[in-house]
Amino acid sequence: MHCHPRDFDSLDRGLIDIYQRGLPVCTRPFLSVAERLGTSETEVIARLERLHSLDVLSRVGPVFDHARAGASLLAAVAVPEETRDAFAALINAAPGVNHNYAREGLAREQGYNLWFVMTAPDEPELEARLDALEAHLGVPILRLPMLEGYHIDLSFPIPWAELECT
Repeated sequence: MHCHPRDFDSLDRGLIDIYQRGLPVCTRPFLSVAERLGTSETEVIARLERLHSLDVLSRVGPVFDHARAGASLLAAVAVPEETRDAFAALINAAPGVNHNYAREGLAREQGYNLWFVMTAPDEPELEARLDALEAHLGVPILRLPMLEGYHIDLSFPIPWAELECT
């Protein structure tokens, strides 16, 4: 579904801006955000569900230093293009999988067209999960453990007023 900035009121825009950075870490983060935006916790949750259903938001959740919380790695598989979506669904159903996406460019030229991150509480569990998924998929998984971490800030200020005219 295609949305235009004028489809969003000030509450939608406030939520989009807040959820890029600044989700409170507390027992009731939606209530905290509601108080900040002058609305109710129920309304915040309803709006987030609506924004998610419109594919404006793909995920609401924390980003944290995964090395402090367990083990993870980037992985890839090469699957036939006509069955890519079916393989993606199998990967998404596996425990600890996130950031599953199709890749273009060089990675695709090398045959790896589905990439994902898998997490686990520790290295042995991570390996067990990868082994189980590999057996379930019936294709080898390219395993790319992180050697060095980089912080990339993916929050973007949205110039709402400028977008109104487009």
